[in-house]
Amino acid sequence: MKEARELVMRYWINRATDRELYFRVKRELPLFRKFFTEQLGWRLIVNERIIKLEKVPAQAESFMGIQEFSDIRDYCILCALLIFLEDREDDEQFLLSELVDMISLQLKEHMEVDWTEFNQRKSLIRALQYAESVGLLVANDGSSSKLSGVIDEEVLYENTGLSRYFATSFNRDISKFTEYHDFEMENVTEIEEDRGHYRINRVYRKLVTSPAMYWPAADAPDAIYLKNQRQWVAKNLVTYLGGNLQIHQGGAFFVQDEDDTYGIVHPNETMLSGIVLFLCAKIRQLAVEGHLQRDFNDCIFMEQSEFMSYLQACKEAGEKGWSKEYREMGLEKMTEHTLNYMEYWLMLRRDGNQIVLYPAVGKFTGAYPKDFKNKVVNEDE
Repeated sequence: MKEARELVMRYWINRATDRELYFRVKRELPLFRKFFTEQLGWRLIVNERIIKLEKVPAQAESFMGIQEFSDIRDYCILCALLIFLEDREDDEQFLLSELVDMISLQLKEHMEVDWTEFNQRKSLIRALQYAESVGLLVANDGSSSKLSGVIDEEVLYENTGLSRYFATSFNRDISKFTEYHDFEMENVTEIEEDRGHYRINRVYRKLVTSPAMYWPAADAPDAIYLKNQRQWVAKNLVTYLGGNLQIHQGGAFFVQDEDDTYGIVHPNETMLSGIVLFLCAKIRQLAVEGHLQRDFNDCIFMEQSEFMSYLQACKEAGEKGWSKEYREMGLEKMTEHTLNYMEYWLMLRRDGNQIVLYPAVGKFTGAYPKDFKNKVVNEDE
């Protein structure tokens, strides 16, 4: 089970940097290969250098991007870097100046390139550092972190040859795709051709790659399949990944056990996750008391101003349990932080000034100890 989790959590397992893990996972592969390739429909790449599970989601979510990146330019530079490495031999060395010239040439038809601009240099640094972190290249002399001031610093890189395995392989032509929705629309065609098989893949993918799986109506095909096959689906998930499957009226959650978590989890040790738990508890209480109306899927609709008022009430009731940063933070900024966090965990969706609260809001709640009002969080927390 731990070996299967490693494949889910990591982009790949590199033999050069994780030799022991590489051989352990390779030895255990026969135990869970079928689960990944049949239930999830994911491709496994196994060779003498890496083991990679190509984790294609059922649908794209904002949290699925590269967490180290903060601008679309970062992705463009990474793509240009991959094109550059494609023409290089394994272990071939090259200078940063050569790489930058080629990236500029690749990108100039699609975007303005000016390395004297600080933000563009930061994008270049993020792309290079990410490439190093996953093993696409190695800096033999110099460091990309020095480039934030000037672009004249020279760095000697070495191509590891892993770039050929980085991009996901698709069994169809994607050259005319212009946005991520094109991939999802292509999946609709696949569903028509092999409806039952792809539905199984889609349900498992949603459960494994997303914090929650929701359905638009009780008779939605995915909901019907999951409810009819809940014992089989739960057994597979628990056997290979641990945790437990919980199904409700409007959605399903693959929840990890408290003492056996992995990856990025909610709640975590950050103050914001605690604030969100406290806010969710208040919203749940208001819904139970009938002050907030839920639709047939347990969703709640409200204006952002109403959401802010509930957050303000939480601050007044529990700010002594908050860190100095959040005690002193303005309501608008705190609201933005809270909304971003809850969107990331699929607890809500913003539609203009209206907010749609998903069932996860009523499921994951928290409260402070009875004596917390007499305590103030340490200023360093």
